Amino acid sequence: MSAIRSKQYYATSSLVVGYALCSSLLAVINKFAITNFNYPGLLTALQYLTSTLGVWILGKFGFLHHDPFTIENAKKFLPAAFVFYLAIFTNTNLLRHANVDTFIVFRSCTPLLVAVADTAFRKQPCPSKLTYLALVVILGGAFGYVATDSGFNLTAYSWALAYLVTITTEMVYIKHMVTNLGLNTWGFVFYNNLLSLMMAPLFWIITGEYVDVFIAMGSNGKGNLFHPVAFVAVALSCVFGLLISFFGFAARKAISATAFTVTGVVNKFLTVAINVLIWDKHASPFGLGCLLMTIAGGVLYQQSVTGVTSAPPQRDSAVSKQDNGNDHDNYGDSDEEKGMSGTFSSR
Repeated sequence: MSAIRSKQYYATSSLVVGYALCSSLLAVINKFAITNFNYPGLLTALQYLTSTLGVWILGKFGFLHHDPFTIENAKKFLPAAFVFYLAIFTNTNLLRHANVDTFIVFRSCTPLLVAVADTAFRKQPCPSKLTYLALVVILGGAFGYVATDSGFNLTAYSWALAYLVTITTEMVYIKHMVTNLGLNTWGFVFYNNLLSLMMAPLFWIITGEYVDVFIAMGSNGKGNLFHPVAFVAVALSCVFGLLISFFGFAARKAISATAFTVTGVVNKFLTVAINVLIWDKHASPFGLGCLLMTIAGGVLYQQSVTGVTSAPPQRDSAVSKQDNGNDHDNYGDSDEEKGMSGTFSSR
């Protein structure tokens, strides 16, 4: 019996460590990818393709189950996928023009807007006093960071605001969509990525990026699509995007909701530490303090809305629909940690 428990412990620990590493590294990897492969539309399309094929292949071999693709479900899910694509598109361009610290600050502000949107549009109860306090801490940290950001530029912050609006809309809308459509979690990943991949060519044309891609394909210079560093950066981004979906879902099932939330919070601190060690372009000491204050506000917010205890994770068909909704409550966290990745978060 002790041997079985020991194996379970190590298996669970491996899943949590795998999720933590993927989650904390992904924003940095995505920044590395967009810096060396300056084609955001093509980059996200490659991520969508990797995640779609990964889920489909794993499903074929029986490692996971996802809802089959049907035209009827695709029509119902298309508006949600469109909003999701916009969120990832603005996310990519934010990382393109700003540092990882700025991305984390704005991403950490989403609970503030989601709380307002949930109350206004989804008729949810008004936040508690503790939740209000958490939102004030988040707002104060974000304001302090922006006020002292030496790298402030209009382009980066325009994309930051666009990202903040679209990711908030996406989180609130897809909560509603996932709850009512009844897809399982891997079905959600499959539909989201496949439909987003189908929309990618339209955005290439609208943004004119296809012209730059064609020029780069015929160039032997710096813009070459097949530069070894760019290839490695894109490959890491795509692979880690798929891995975080696997480890995120597996860890969510293996540990309690509270433990999963705490892991997500710790990941943000790891991302900040890794970013400071790797990149020379990051916030000032005061700015980093404001960034940590914003993350701390996120910790307080999670405690205020989830409580300090949670039931052991139990999964069965009788509560599958409820689980779909609960899984997506953490969607924002996963996407935040994943950065540009097109798969389900572990946000």
